Amino acid sequence: MSNSYREVSSQSWFSRIGQSIKSVLVGLVMFVVAFPLLFWNESRAVQTTRSLKEGSGAVVSVPADKVDPANEGRLVHVSGPVTAEGTLTDEQYGVSAEALKLVRNVEMYQWTEDKKSEEKKKLGGGTETVTTYDYKKEWSDKAVDSSSFQHPEGHENPGALPVESETLIADPITLGAFTLSSDLVEKLGGEVDLPVGQEQIPEEQSKQIRADNGRFYLGENPSSPQIGDARISFQVVNPGPRSLIAAQVGETFEPYATKAGDAILLLEEGTKSAAAMFKTAQDANIMMTWILRAVGFFVMFLGLLMVFKPIAVFGDVVPLVGTILGAGLGLFSFLTALFLSLVTIAISWIFVRPLLGIGLLVVAVAALAWLISVGIKKKKARAGLPPVPVPA
Repeated sequence: MSNSYREVSSQSWFSRIGQSIKSVLVGLVMFVVAFPLLFWNESRAVQTTRSLKEGSGAVVSVPADKVDPANEGRLVHVSGPVTAEGTLTDEQYGVSAEALKLVRNVEMYQWTEDKKSEEKKKLGGGTETVTTYDYKKEWSDKAVDSSSFQHPEGHENPGALPVESETLIADPITLGAFTLSSDLVEKLGGEVDLPVGQEQIPEEQSKQIRADNGRFYLGENPSSPQIGDARISFQVVNPGPRSLIAAQVGETFEPYATKAGDAILLLEEGTKSAAAMFKTAQDANIMMTWILRAVGFFVMFLGLLMVFKPIAVFGDVVPLVGTILGAGLGLFSFLTALFLSLVTIAISWIFVRPLLGIGLLVVAVAALAWLISVGIKKKKARAGLPPVPVPA
């Protein structure tokens, strides 16, 4: 049976016009939503920066080997060995480890569907779409629902993993004389592989399970997997040095509420100074700010494209005209979204840092004026008129 299928569908020009008109409303919503998203992001970035600055000025480094009641409620920096007593054991497979966390990862060999579409414009404004469905056998840690495939026949999956993934967590987990709160335990990372061998397979399961490359394998032949076969691997989070910054509350830690509005709860592997941890947090804040700026700009740009889509579809009566018109509208949408994004960011900064905000606004307006001047110059050049000097 073929694992690749092609389907051809057509859409008339009138149908495309109707669809594009419907998309205008969605585009308008996206366009409007982009403004509060960009404004909120700048406010969030400033609040986080102020909170981290406030925290860096208030934090005190304390030893991990004793709890000093004088530091109750204060923002403290603690470095030391994070440990747990006892052994974690996976009851299903008998795998044990002296660790902070023991993670069981389960993957199953399944069919997956990959859909690709290629659209071609036709004279008269209609389109022809060629859709290709490719089916592959792959390992996945989630059950893939084959009933939703376009061509499920011959590509049926079992429907559920033979056993679920699971994470076991030691309790309590301590850092010197302190006990880590659930929020900090959740932040504990640094998983490393825990290889398992044939000798660890429970006797009652030896006929169903075999060891392969440090994992348990459920199936006949690991070198030739079949649909429904599963492989089970294990990871651990080992004890070791950690550094944290949080509010000391009794013998544990809680998020520290800053006057600026954020809550500070930082945890890193290794022995790190308070200054280094705050720098890492600020770097993460800057990265998130730029990511959300890009998201806000893209939402605005995509919204404008959808608003102008009917114009491009009208031009598709002659495919070349529609393509040129679509490219022009795309460039216009890009520049408009860029300008409006800069203006929104500038206005949001005026509320917190007026000089910087006004500077950004001036840059945005100057860029718009320059683009308009370039457009006028080119237009007059095509008309044979003397060019207008472009501001430097």
